[in-house]
Amino acid sequence: MRIVTGSYTYTFDDIQNRPVAVIGAGTLGRRIALMFATRGGTVRIYARRQEQRDEATQYVTQALPKLVADRGFGAVGKVIATGSLDEALADAWLAVESVPEKLEIKIPLWGEIDQAAPPDTIFGTNSSSLPSRLMGENLHDKTRFCNMHFYMPPDINAIELMSNGQTDRGLLDTLLTVLPEFGVHPFEARKESTGFIFNRVWAAIKRESLAVVAEGVARPEDIDGMFKLALGVSVGPFQMMDLVGLDVVLDIENHYAAQFPHLPKNVRDLLQSYIDAGKLGIKTGEGFYRY
Repeated sequence: MRIVTGSYTYTFDDIQNRPVAVIGAGTLGRRIALMFATRGGTVRIYARRQEQRDEATQYVTQALPKLVADRGFGAVGKVIATGSLDEALADAWLAVESVPEKLEIKIPLWGEIDQAAPPDTIFGTNSSSLPSRLMGENLHDKTRFCNMHFYMPPDINAIELMSNGQTDRGLLDTLLTVLPEFGVHPFEARKESTGFIFNRVWAAIKRESLAVVAEGVARPEDIDGMFKLALGVSVGPFQMMDLVGLDVVLDIENHYAAQFPHLPKNVRDLLQSYIDAGKLGIKTGEGFYRY
């Protein structure tokens, strides 16, 4: 057992032989696990449902060798899926939570993680819109907790870090230094911000794109087509929303609307109509597009 110093400052050498725990095995959870498995170490994925555990393990196992080979550094690690938080968190240097964007899920879950984790584990939530300050009420030591928002690895490898207002400075500096070893690129939000850095900009793009469709001005494929031509990118806003999941997009937009009541309702109504029809995007075979 390591001596607890009250500090969460590590080098890569300190942690490279310790596991990472990923709590949640959905679209992003399994991709986060993939990145942390690229340096030859162990990643444990926690999910309650066996089906999700199996799908996540299969995804990482299949994608990992090619990712390491294409990237040109690292080594193929090991992924283990479990339905036990105690097993997932044993000796972990880092625990990343990636579950639905609902405080009523995240707050009690973090209490369970806090009970099961070693005292020197760094805690990060992958929430894409909720500040970690709002979900840490059951943590004994809030200085070990922060936002760690991954985008869509291994394709988009930016990650935003944000303090909860009490986060240990050494912890943030550790993540800024160590995360690039796993092929992800951290950026720090210097103060609490709904949507962090890029998502504030991206939310405005999504919202206006949805409004243009909701008002009948253009179709999703028109906006995506112009977006790709104008910016030279490979996907447009509606393709990205289908990839993330329209239920997730609506959860995020509802959170922004709670903070900023002036935001247009027709955007959320449009998303809800697709969700009511069972069209959540790629994961259901149809969203704004068919797959």
